[in-house]
Amino acid sequence: MSRTFTREDTRRLAAILAETAQTEVMPRFRNLPEGAVRGKSSPRDLVTDADEAAERLIATRLSRLHPGAVLIGEEASARNPALLNMLVDADLAFLIDPIDGTRNYVAGLPLFGMMIAACHRGDVIAGVIYDPLNRDSALAVRGEGAWMELENGRQAPLAVASPVPPESMDGFIATGALPEPLRTAVNSNLSRLGSTASLRCAAHEYRTLAAGHCHIAFYNQLTAWDHAAGWLLHREAGGYSAHFDGSPYKPTHRTGGLLYAPDAGSWHAARKALMGDAAEAAET
Repeated sequence: MSRTFTREDTRRLAAILAETAQTEVMPRFRNLPEGAVRGKSSPRDLVTDADEAAERLIATRLSRLHPGAVLIGEEASARNPALLNMLVDADLAFLIDPIDGTRNYVAGLPLFGMMIAACHRGDVIAGVIYDPLNRDSALAVRGEGAWMELENGRQAPLAVASPVPPESMDGFIATGALPEPLRTAVNSNLSRLGSTASLRCAAHEYRTLAAGHCHIAFYNQLTAWDHAAGWLLHREAGGYSAHFDGSPYKPTHRTGGLLYAPDAGSWHAARKALMGDAAEAAET
């Protein structure tokens, strides 16, 4: 991989998210007028005026900072799905999730985030997950680690949790998009873990996972802007992840599911606990 992205480059991405949060996202939080919320693919898949305004500002700032880069935003991709095909060959592309956890945002719940992932020819090279309420960032640079950075510039390294057996694992588990019979199988096995939850916000689930406050995460729906930044954050914090069949993840992959754990041994144990016989079938 020849393209490099420095820690300072990544901090500039965080600054773009911070500016956008204060000018476009937070002024509209709990202040959305009638008609400012619309459905996309389903009633559960929402977009707001805040999402669209935030994506426009982020794209404008990225274009000035990195002229010629390919910009792939969640809302732009909803209008033109072919944008995602540009990830494979782009020397530099940015995946933008202007508000992750839009359902929480619309409900007035203070649990949503903003994400940017920088990619080179289909590989994630940097990522930022920003919390607009606490005004802090979780950042990662490929090969250089992951860290939290507060609004005052104070930094602290991120590290995943220590391995534990499945019965002691805390997990973020999303099964709504799983096909049957796998969905029923996984749901019936949730009691094999210590505890399970869903925040309806991948941004905060990834931050919690990379900070070591949770052991595993399980996803099936692989929209690139939801996972690319978090995948790198978890990897650089020392974690292990793979598709359900054990193959490595790339943001160009749209199927195959994703399972995260502190290490490879924990990953295999968690997969067996959750998927049972389906785990072996996934490899064949």
